[in-house]
Amino acid sequence: MKAFCDKIKDARAESGLSQPQLGEMAGVSTRSIVAYEKGEKKPRQGTLLKLAKALGVSVKFLSDDSCENPMEDIERDGYIEQARKLYGVRGGNDVDSLLRANSALFAGGELSQAEKDAFFEAVMKAYITCKEEARERYGRKKD
Repeated sequence: MKAFCDKIKDARAESGLSQPQLGEMAGVSTRSIVAYEKGEKKPRQGTLLKLAKALGVSVKFLSDDSCENPMEDIERDGYIEQARKLYGVRGGNDVDSLLRANSALFAGGELSQAEKDAFFEAVMKAYITCKEEARERYGRKKD
């Protein structure tokens, strides 16, 4: 098992990025990258998404010490990022929880990438539809 600090350091080195370059790509200071690599602090979820994207690895790989596959669950990251952009941190967390909870439905079975994509898209579409309907129905009334 590898800790976050080791994974980020190794992934950065494999990507051929310097600490300042990674910081610029993820929107954080070089000082933060150094602190992550030393194990002095961990990033917030939004920054973790940006770091994973910059490094070409999944959030799960960076955040789960027992995950050894850098690409595991990477398809989820885009949907979570989209929800964060539309609905903020809570929206990203909601979609992450939905995808995690519903992925358990397929435990023991293997899905093709196309089947996973179709599933994630359907969950995301349902989430956005519900959020927009709630916003229309319960949001602020226009004068």
